[in-house]
Amino acid sequence: MDSHATRDGAGQRNPDYESELFAETYDTLRRIASRQLHRQASRPSLNTTLIVHEAWLKLSQSGTAEFTDHDHYLATAARAMRQILIDHARRKLAAKRGGGAVHLELDERREVIGILDARFVALDDALKALAATAPELEGVVECRFFAGLTVEETAAALGRSLRTVERQWARARAYLADELDS
Repeated sequence: MDSHATRDGAGQRNPDYESELFAETYDTLRRIASRQLHRQASRPSLNTTLIVHEAWLKLSQSGTAEFTDHDHYLATAARAMRQILIDHARRKLAAKRGGGAVHLELDERREVIGILDARFVALDDALKALAATAPELEGVVECRFFAGLTVEETAAALGRSLRTVERQWARARAYLADELDS
């Protein structure tokens, strides 16, 4: 059996390889999660460890996930972290709306965090629209923005050339900027 396969010859998952990937990438995943938390604003209900472990659970419970290597695992983990952060922001916005109850904001900081959550959700909506028209760009944004990978790391994670990733990143940024400005 190939030590780099997530499934054995009988099609069964290889939990040893998945655990090895998680152990190898744990520090990198924590760095990615920390960067995302810093970028989002103060979130006392989320922390780096929680995001990393939630992402690991998402990946380990997926019956279809197959990881070819370290880079592919990081790209998939970046997508899982994106989903966790977006789900959290959507829940916070829904709770803030309070089902029609009237709320008075006394703390300006909460208002700013609410605006950041709304912008983060708007970014996710714009990214979904981008993926509908140019699905190859979604992975580039996930790796570059959500995971904080370099262009070189993104190219390796997605199995694309450096020049292709540079062009796709420029296209994605332009599209997202237009969407978010409108």
